[in-house]
Amino acid sequence: MKGKFIAFEGCEGAGKSTQMRLLSETMQKRGIAHVVTREPGGGPISEAVRKIILDGKNAAMTDECEALLYAAARAQHLADVVLPALGRGETVLCDRYIFSSFAYQGYGRGLSLEFLRQINAYAIAACMPDCTLFLDIPPARAFERKHGRDENDRIETAGEAFHRRVYEGYHALLGAYAPQLVAVDCSGTKYETSARIAALLEARGLLG
Repeated sequence: MKGKFIAFEGCEGAGKSTQMRLLSETMQKRGIAHVVTREPGGGPISEAVRKIILDGKNAAMTDECEALLYAAARAQHLADVVLPALGRGETVLCDRYIFSSFAYQGYGRGLSLEFLRQINAYAIAACMPDCTLFLDIPPARAFERKHGRDENDRIETAGEAFHRRVYEGYHALLGAYAPQLVAVDCSGTKYETSARIAALLEARGLLG
């Protein structure tokens, strides 16, 4: 039995962790077996790669190196966590996946989307989410919610223009990948957003 794969996307501070936690609580109440994971990370090797990518001391990292490290962490994450869970018939809730690479390294860094598709070909071929939720909140508002940027995080400190390009990139991807990628209005409270997410997933048969 194949499980279900739900990914969460959004700019830094959009509330992905909070919404995943609330969705996990809903699934627990319903008795739905599920795994909560993240990218980059999710397993020992991928978490080690995550530290390299996000370490503020690695400011000299090239955009191409960053993209390749994300792709490598994703391949390991699939093998260690995602594919085994889906094989057991469980639902996977993942904080970021392939559209993060397109938005951040593509629109944000300016790398070719075709290059990003090529280096992520294994992930795309082996496992695409049943639904990817984009938590739609502009980066300035998101950073305001999380009380500023983490000064030790390479991505969070990439600059306002970078994060604006990422946000605009997500909106371009929404048009290109609908209905696989869907926006969620985050203007209300976290509980209102959670209710919207649950209703959307319910309508798609992903909460049963």
